[in-house]
Amino acid sequence: MILITGATGYIGRHLALRLADQSERPRCLVRDTRRAASILPADKVELVQGDTIQPASLDAAMQGIDTIVHAAFITADHKESAGNHYQETNVQGTANVIKAAKNAGVQRIIEISGLGTKPDKPGSYMQGRYLAEQMLKESGLHWTIIQPSVLFGKGAPFIKGLAGLIQSAPVVPLIGGGKTMFQPIYIEDVVSVIIKALEDPARTNDHTYTIGGPAYYSFTQVIDELLRVMHKTRIKAPTPTPLVGVGAAIMEAILPKPPLTKAALTLFSFNNTTDLNSIERDFGFTPVSFTSYLQERGV
Repeated sequence: MILITGATGYIGRHLALRLADQSERPRCLVRDTRRAASILPADKVELVQGDTIQPASLDAAMQGIDTIVHAAFITADHKESAGNHYQETNVQGTANVIKAAKNAGVQRIIEISGLGTKPDKPGSYMQGRYLAEQMLKESGLHWTIIQPSVLFGKGAPFIKGLAGLIQSAPVVPLIGGGKTMFQPIYIEDVVSVIIKALEDPARTNDHTYTIGGPAYYSFTQVIDELLRVMHKTRIKAPTPTPLVGVGAAIMEAILPKPPLTKAALTLFSFNNTTDLNSIERDFGFTPVSFTSYLQERGV
């Protein structure tokens, strides 16, 4: 029996839908069951109301569960807001999930993290994701950590944010000069990796997997691909990351869903890449190309 936390989030809902299609009937931890029923097929999944930052709400959700897929994180594309704080959700929420899992006799947690997760300054977004990984590794439970590069697919946050920036701005900033490298990965390929990890615990327990698509792209090349498929022409201006950070802070202050956040700029502090054959080597299939996907389906 599988429990998905963050089941209405981007990765969580794609995983829940795939499992439902395979007649698995996953249990989905959601804050609002009525809203969740408009996103997930309520007749094919089990919706359980709860919140990782409310420990008392987790006990019932854990009963009878063998494996948790923990995807209840505030990702870098979202700004902090009332009731949604990186530290509270990503760190304390993970601690609550681990404690409730151990109390309920859950054997294993698969945590969905991010490529390049590393120690950072206290209280930062990146430090929170790092601590979430470390707590799981030290929990005494079996664990698998999956670290994807930036996602693409319908509604994928990173690409959606860049497309929104292209639509609304006459000048597109090439953050850090546009040289940071990415390895965009299709959301359905991430789901396939999670399912293969679910199906083969003996091989994937107590491992961290870094995964990405079949090609590297500089940030400039990502922008060029989007401009091409969107049939747009924009001025591309190499811009120092600190200056973009000022703009991100302003957008966070005035927009409920800014196209760029201060936390997202963390992705430009390192190359967001891993081995090109990471998925084929570890999971036995070839991931979808970012360029091919855009050509066939658009943004």
